[in-house]
Amino acid sequence: MTEIIAGPSMSPPEFLAVLSAVALVVARWLPPSARPRVTIVAGAALALSVIVLSAVGIRWQLLPVLAGAAAALPFALSPLLRLHLRRPGRPARRARWWLALPGSAACLGLVAAGPVAAWAFPVPVFPEPSGDFAVGTRVVQWTDPHRPETFTADPDDRRTVVVQLWYPAQQGPAGARRAQYLGRTEQEARTVSEALARGAGLPGFLVDGVPRARTHAVFNAPVAGGDERFPVVLFSPGSGGVRTQNTAWAEELASHGYLVAALDHPYDSAAVVLDDGRTIRAATASTGDRDADEEPAAGWTAVRAADLGFVLTQLEGLDRGGIADPLTGRLNTGRVAVTGHSLGGAAALQAARQDSRFAAVIDLDGYPHGPASPALHQPVLALTQAVTPSTDPRYLPRLAEALAGDTATTYRLTVAGAAHLTFMDGPLYLPPVPSLVGSLGRAGSPRVVAATTLAFLDATLRHAPGDPAAVLSRYGSLGVHRPDGLGCGLSGCGAG
Repeated sequence: MTEIIAGPSMSPPEFLAVLSAVALVVARWLPPSARPRVTIVAGAALALSVIVLSAVGIRWQLLPVLAGAAAALPFALSPLLRLHLRRPGRPARRARWWLALPGSAACLGLVAAGPVAAWAFPVPVFPEPSGDFAVGTRVVQWTDPHRPETFTADPDDRRTVVVQLWYPAQQGPAGARRAQYLGRTEQEARTVSEALARGAGLPGFLVDGVPRARTHAVFNAPVAGGDERFPVVLFSPGSGGVRTQNTAWAEELASHGYLVAALDHPYDSAAVVLDDGRTIRAATASTGDRDADEEPAAGWTAVRAADLGFVLTQLEGLDRGGIADPLTGRLNTGRVAVTGHSLGGAAALQAARQDSRFAAVIDLDGYPHGPASPALHQPVLALTQAVTPSTDPRYLPRLAEALAGDTATTYRLTVAGAAHLTFMDGPLYLPPVPSLVGSLGRAGSPRVVAATTLAFLDATLRHAPGDPAAVLSRYGSLGVHRPDGLGCGLSGCGAG
């Protein structure tokens, strides 16, 4: 994955508003000859920026800037008014500096709060995919006629999942409109963003920049030419997460020739917008009591695992051409990995136990719920955050139990500097607080997740030469278990 070229956290009209506000505050301290011109120009520029921003939508981060400008404006204008109204021959009077200084400092503090807030909660800038393919995306909705919906009391209700596909696409025109983040439309993106914020206990306005973002994929772009068949990667998000939560990762994989299918799990994902416009909100919630949550979490994991198996069946049918589709004949459904983050990682492990069609598994910091048997027979990559005193002491033993007895090679990598949200898009738009998103940075987090998972997928699905351990060990403490008994412990082949 290429380095993210971080865009500015504020748009040009927002920058203009900030500069204008600063000029209005500073104008009071300028020489009398310069003060009128600066005040008039700054006031006009501020008015222009507000007009433009009102048309596109003013972000909350700009409100303290406007408040500071509004507070400074009377003091910037008063010398002009006094100059206009004072009698000829009378000297101009100016407020004593020690009375004006606290007010100016307070106004500058308000203005400065805007850029700081925009930096902490930016509109996410997605990394440019580094592969040879452009990326297309589309959303499909599938209903399993054989599986009742267990979250409702309606006996005729059947389980429905919404799936977003990212796939290798033909290079489109330079001006092609890129896909909205979090939804097919801006309204869907805002619905999902507000639901995610509510699930995290945050007011929705804090992340109002997220649904404004554009990704690098193009909706319904033509599939890449040629006859290459794309290995398939299924993805299940975290508890309360949504299908788009790992968009940067999905686009990177698609640019390298993979088909990524990410699921929304209705009644578990924060908000799922169906084709008919209905929105299904999460009906699952943890109590915070780890022991009490174990049984319901195992049940939710089982539902997700069944969803993953069903989606693979649908993709197989799509590839065979039961319904005419641009992806017919282009999917290598004999080479499929099942992946997930957090609770989705547990579902990926469970799906692989139940379904031998999955040839590889990636668990992105997921605590394994449900039974640890039968033993796995697929290679597994488990990425975990750095262990801290707050880490559930049962996590690593439970993960070791889940991987024990695997008849294929397993890799367990504790990523240096990672937190739980490192393994999703969160670092791109959340405050860079290490306990929240890790210490890898907005550029480093998606790069590490992409590099490690691509090395594993290339080795297991494409049988690329080389040992993925050589790549994985660059990013943290690596433990490898091989069925022939040859391997290394956490202290044996890691970066430390």
